[in-house]
Amino acid sequence: MRYLIRFQRFHSQSRTNLFRLHFSRLKPLPLHFSTLSKSSKPPQTKKTPQTNLKNQAETRSIPSLFHEMTDILGAVNVTSDETPSGFSSPQTNAWGFELIEEPLSRRPAVCQNAQEKSNLVEKEENVTVLDDTQMGNSVKFDVSPVVHEITKMVRDENALVSMEEQLEKSGFSFEPEIVEKVLKRCFKVPHLAFRFFNWVKLREGFCYTTETFNTMLYICGEAKEYGLVEMLLEEMEEKCCKKDISTWTILISQYGKSKLIGKALEVFENMKKYGCEPDEVAYRMMIRALCNAQKGDIAIEFYKEMVEKEMSLDLNLCKMLLNIVANSGENAAVHLVADNMMRVSQVPEHEVYGYVLKSFCVSGRIREALELIRDLKKKDLSLDPHYFEILVKGLCRANKIADALEIVDIMKRRQLVSEKVYEIIINGYLRRNDISKAFDFFESMKESGYLPTVSTYTDLMQCLFRMNEYQKGCDLYNEMLEKGVEPDSVATMAMVAGHVCQNHISEAWKVFNSMEDRGIRPSWKTYSVFIKELSKVARTDKIFRVLSKMQEAKVVIRDEIFHWVISCMERKGEMDNVEKVKQMHRMSKLHSQTVEVSSNNGFKEEEPLVKLDHKFLEPERTDCHLVQSLSKTYNEQDLEEVYRILSSSKDWCIIEEALERCTNKFTPELVVEILRKSTLHGKTALNFFSWVGKQAGYWHTSETYNMAIKISGCGKDFKNMRRLFYEMKRRGRLVPDAWAIMIMQYGRTYLTEIALRTFTEMKTDGFNPTASAYKYLIISLCGKKGRKVDEAIKIFQEMIRTGYTPDKELLETYLGCLCEVDKLSEARSCTDSLRKIGFTVPLSYSLYIRALCRAGRLEEALEILDNVGTEQSTLDQYVYGSLVHGLLRKGRLEQALAKVDSMKQAGIYPSVHVYTSLIVHFFMERQMERALGIFAKMKKEGCQPTIVTYSAMIRGYMNMGKVVDAWNVFHHMRLNGPKPDFKTYSMFISCLCKVGRSEEAMQLLSEMRNSGIVPSTVNFRTVFYGLNREGKQDLAQTVLQKKSALKCERKFLT
Repeated sequence: MRYLIRFQRFHSQSRTNLFRLHFSRLKPLPLHFSTLSKSSKPPQTKKTPQTNLKNQAETRSIPSLFHEMTDILGAVNVTSDETPSGFSSPQTNAWGFELIEEPLSRRPAVCQNAQEKSNLVEKEENVTVLDDTQMGNSVKFDVSPVVHEITKMVRDENALVSMEEQLEKSGFSFEPEIVEKVLKRCFKVPHLAFRFFNWVKLREGFCYTTETFNTMLYICGEAKEYGLVEMLLEEMEEKCCKKDISTWTILISQYGKSKLIGKALEVFENMKKYGCEPDEVAYRMMIRALCNAQKGDIAIEFYKEMVEKEMSLDLNLCKMLLNIVANSGENAAVHLVADNMMRVSQVPEHEVYGYVLKSFCVSGRIREALELIRDLKKKDLSLDPHYFEILVKGLCRANKIADALEIVDIMKRRQLVSEKVYEIIINGYLRRNDISKAFDFFESMKESGYLPTVSTYTDLMQCLFRMNEYQKGCDLYNEMLEKGVEPDSVATMAMVAGHVCQNHISEAWKVFNSMEDRGIRPSWKTYSVFIKELSKVARTDKIFRVLSKMQEAKVVIRDEIFHWVISCMERKGEMDNVEKVKQMHRMSKLHSQTVEVSSNNGFKEEEPLVKLDHKFLEPERTDCHLVQSLSKTYNEQDLEEVYRILSSSKDWCIIEEALERCTNKFTPELVVEILRKSTLHGKTALNFFSWVGKQAGYWHTSETYNMAIKISGCGKDFKNMRRLFYEMKRRGRLVPDAWAIMIMQYGRTYLTEIALRTFTEMKTDGFNPTASAYKYLIISLCGKKGRKVDEAIKIFQEMIRTGYTPDKELLETYLGCLCEVDKLSEARSCTDSLRKIGFTVPLSYSLYIRALCRAGRLEEALEILDNVGTEQSTLDQYVYGSLVHGLLRKGRLEQALAKVDSMKQAGIYPSVHVYTSLIVHFFMERQMERALGIFAKMKKEGCQPTIVTYSAMIRGYMNMGKVVDAWNVFHHMRLNGPKPDFKTYSMFISCLCKVGRSEEAMQLLSEMRNSGIVPSTVNFRTVFYGLNREGKQDLAQTVLQKKSALKCERKFLT
């Protein structure tokens, strides 16, 4: 089989039997798209001298070809077509050509509001997999009321009676149709769906159906629980449930969306092996998955099969395929796709040529684009005016702006130039960081009588703000308004960002609010840009106003925004604000659930929640009206009252008496929040957990147990943690997250053997490890204490095979460990495997290079960077800071400064990482003046210091004997932010004790507690030894007493 043979480097050796399979030969098709060269091949990494000479000759031939084209274009009569081609509308741009015409303001690095290309593609073919109405088994009576009641029981996690007990007593009949519909209504809560499925299949007389298994496969696939998917497939075999076309299509869809191309190919081949012939939708899904994974050579093989079977693709998928195969250099494949678009899909000829021209320009194949224009002229075909615009974009993208300007001159003579063409040229100059020429062309545009577009103004404004030309940026914005150019949301947010960078928050709000005056309703993206800009200048206090504004405007605050804000505040040590934001997050979720429940007052069979038809791919999530119990609600005053009681005394008897007098109704949601708020007072929190569990009408849930287990682990009360775990297990509340929490707590205290044993026990008990369980176990195995590298490698590989994607923290820890212990081949293998699961080449290599730099292997890092090939410029931007840091650690200052200068010339200015590394270096070299000069320079250039920068300043001052200056920096952090975190406190305590100021370090221990940070055993030990060295034994004993008191406060059993 051709596509499997091409994919064999990505497939395991255990599946070699698949590679022996092959398709029947395809009969040749009559192709008529003669304008393309069939001889072009994709560029190879290694080239023979003959190949190099050939390529050089081709390169030399491009100028002559271009001159020939300009002669043709200058002489030809262009047919003006008022009907827009498929490229002028953003809705038809299904793939990456938007990167050429996309202004700087739309790129992620500017406003962070661009969407991934794959998301755009998926939106254009909104297909679903679940359908109640097309299952084949007709329902003779209306089961919706029964389904509704059962769904309430399943989804009500916090009910006083367990789900299983409610279901047993319900008296309902659990027919396959009913079970299937209940599962569909639980696809957002896969753990509950699986729990219900496990319960119902144990009932006597339960009938397994293929449709029920299909629903479960879809739910597990959406949750990326591919281990459960394999288990369900095995169970289907055991229960003799035959896989139908829906089963295979769901599997292809889920594996494809996760870019598990090897698995998707295996499923596709097994589908045919088991006698189920793939239909058009299965082929389309396979091709889409391959295109998203950049596997154009395999995708074209599937397409050839579709052509042979007289199947067709939709227009968007055709354009996606064109872009992929053009990028690979397979012009014969472009020939095939284009010809069939005209012959089979009946797409107009001039549109197809436009799509092909665009695909060549996207992939930087200017020669092929010019040849296409020449061949169109030879065929006496009229040239669409839009072809010129596409060619100008392609030339600018290929960094051939001089050639693009020649095309523009021809367009001027033909009166075909528009504001859009000027925008493309200006954008091209900005991409080259040729700022002066961009502004010169901008002035020329205005002198010629053309009104700049809003995108052009936005690009130039942002360029000025990045250059710290704040006033010029403001003037440009005012000019735009004066000329009557209406700012869009992106232009407005560019101006908002400019004001925020200068700390002009009130002006930023005025501009932001002006959007509503112009009839633009701010979206969640514009709000998120505002929030991220505020966080860059450490104005986290102002973020609350933005969040409140979103709530007032009834804009849904997505989880990613809350996570960003929480992460930002945690980095700055603002734990009080973190709790406030988390509370807002919880209330926001609760509100959305309340709205969801209130909207589900009735149920209609003709409005299925989630469709399960094999002809569709994506769930219609907007139709999912799921019933939630309102018992989760709790009063904020109740929370504060109970917390006040718990913190009023250290004597539990007094607290218990106050709780007995309390008339509040305790719900699991309220208890979880009380426990979270009382985390630092572990003993009191755990006593409350025990007390509330004995109250009439209250039962602990999995969430309350998880929180109690976490509190016990944080206080190193492992005996109580294990007791709670077994109690949770006995009561049927055990969930995979509980195992993950225990593994995390053992790992944090370097008890790697126990963590490993717990992980094994988890699998023995039939629980599939979650992504968190894998992550925290691997991190603990890679730690400097209790390190077990071989086990870490084995478990990491298992995690990848299971289908989980490691996050940045895990990858940095894992690769760093491998580099430190000289397992570079394993590190390189890990880097290669990342590309197979969706990581880009620059991102994969950047993680590896950073790990090498941190492990002191600078030469290996530089060697990899030199040999990376065409991706080097992008990779250079990713690892810039790490390389500078590595050079400075080796004492190679001149090389580090040269690197900084070279990046500046490329338009990339020093990041906070680079500035901090320079500050650290100069302090270590005892060149304090230069260090302070760097600090002043970074602030002047608008680069805000982080907590790491300030910590480096404190350490540097302490090493220079400037204790007062160190304290001044520390006080500045406490007052203005970012707030000191645990690492800052620990470092400062250690430095103070080294210079004989242990009494001041002792004060920091108390301040840590007041700031919501728990001092570690090492902190206490450092201060204790320091005081003893200074002859202050009485104070040293006081430190021991504080340590013992803290230990008692955090343990349930004393």
